[in-house]
Amino acid sequence: MSKKENLEFNKNEDVNKLLVSDLNRNLEKVYLGGGKKRIEKHKAKGKLTARERIEYLLDKNTEHIEIGAFAGDDMYEEHGGCPSGGVVGVIGYVSGKQCIVVANDATVKAGAWFPITGKKNLRLQEISIENKLPIIYLVDSAGVYLPMQDEIFPDKEHFGRIFRNNAIMSSMGITQIAAIMGSCVAGGAYLPIMSDEALIVDKTGSIFLAGSYLVKAAVGETVDNETLGGATTHCEISGVTDYKCVDDNECLDKIRTIMDKIGDYNKAGFNRAKPQKPKLDPNEIFGILPDVREKPYNTKDIIARLVDNSEFEEYKEEYGKTIVCGYARIDGWAVGIVANQRIVVKSKKGEMQFGGVIYSDSADKAARFIMNCNQKKIPLVFLQDVSGFMVGSRSEHGGIIKDGAKMVSAQANSVVPKFTVIIGNSYGAGNYAMCGKAYDPRLIFAWPSAQLAVMSGASAAKTLLQIEVASLKAKGEEITKEKENELYNHIKNKYDRQISPYYSAARLWTDAIINPLDTRKWISMGIEAADHAPIEKQFNPGVIQV
Repeated sequence: MSKKENLEFNKNEDVNKLLVSDLNRNLEKVYLGGGKKRIEKHKAKGKLTARERIEYLLDKNTEHIEIGAFAGDDMYEEHGGCPSGGVVGVIGYVSGKQCIVVANDATVKAGAWFPITGKKNLRLQEISIENKLPIIYLVDSAGVYLPMQDEIFPDKEHFGRIFRNNAIMSSMGITQIAAIMGSCVAGGAYLPIMSDEALIVDKTGSIFLAGSYLVKAAVGETVDNETLGGATTHCEISGVTDYKCVDDNECLDKIRTIMDKIGDYNKAGFNRAKPQKPKLDPNEIFGILPDVREKPYNTKDIIARLVDNSEFEEYKEEYGKTIVCGYARIDGWAVGIVANQRIVVKSKKGEMQFGGVIYSDSADKAARFIMNCNQKKIPLVFLQDVSGFMVGSRSEHGGIIKDGAKMVSAQANSVVPKFTVIIGNSYGAGNYAMCGKAYDPRLIFAWPSAQLAVMSGASAAKTLLQIEVASLKAKGEEITKEKENELYNHIKNKYDRQISPYYSAARLWTDAIINPLDTRKWISMGIEAADHAPIEKQFNPGVIQV
């Protein structure tokens, strides 16, 4: 490297490592749930916290990934906030079996369900359904958060969908185990009882359709909650629950013994060789990725630090250069990679093509490559750093819409599992073509450098400013240069907040924000999960214009 390149590398490294430090600091805050005082109050009841329950349950010295840690981040502030959506969800291993664990965090509004809580639970069930993964529910919830009941109760993707999914998952043969480790009331009482097996912790666990106060108001009966729906009642009288446990630890130990007896699963049969680490140092990613999104870099340098032995077999290397396609292995798993190229390149006709933009030839190449991966049963990995499709008369006359539609159709109809990593920009229709959330990636996660929006903050602010200025002038207002700058900064600041990866993660547009060094783990565990679900459909891209 030249001195200039070294300085640039070091500058990039400082910026990107600082973003990871911010990520770790934000995660530490999220991990506190409802805060230290509520945690102390919770533990005073003899109960473990949601994260302690999961840690105890998972196999020691094994990997796990957390889904939706930032769900609800900076939302519902007028209601006191809802860290992690009031529920913790991970993919990990219990008694050697890969599974999903979902635990209500009772330190957050007593585990009550906010709208984002429902969305997160549905996402975790979706992952279970798509991958046919066993799912374990650790229930400790006061039910629907009543001040927002209209946003969580009646619609198709609201609270009731959880129980519908319980029934569908049971019919699919997906193992569901529920532990009642605290409150479980009203409609929420159906979740554990619609699971295959239900455990309950004595004295701290309770389950009923209506608590003692409501029973008194509704039918005039005076009864305490323990008699109404405690462990003794449901294990000895009603038969609603299957196992009675003395405390959290015994309950979690029992779950482990149940999981230990589950039979093996039918495999999809994705190809896996002996895992190898990248030959090139993954830590160099921090110095390669630019400190600002407008600067170019070679995507192949990132790929070489993500894949086994840094080996990448590129497809159509000299054609459609603003998208890089090729075969590799990640932690032993064979994958097909589709990545946006950020350097300025020449097309086959000698024309300059801007990095991060999808041109007709790139879309055509990517569509064909996606079809090949489906033919060969190879999982797809999309590395997003895309500004959108090329616009202008030359592109329109060349059929950019047709070629873009071809790529979107091939990607949308893929039957192999897809995984999306948002490295940098994820703008406009580029987000769609590169397998954004709307296109059913098995997992979609972002690096701290990611930005998701219709367009960049600067471009959007300029567009919105023109509209705002025209509107004010139509009302007879005089717009000075100072007023125009004030409006621009106000619009851009608002938009910049919305394109932040934390804004997206809070709304579950992505499953997580991760340290780039964890990318291999996420993809590997994702493909392992997908291997639980044999492909049952034939790939058919539908009608494609050529």
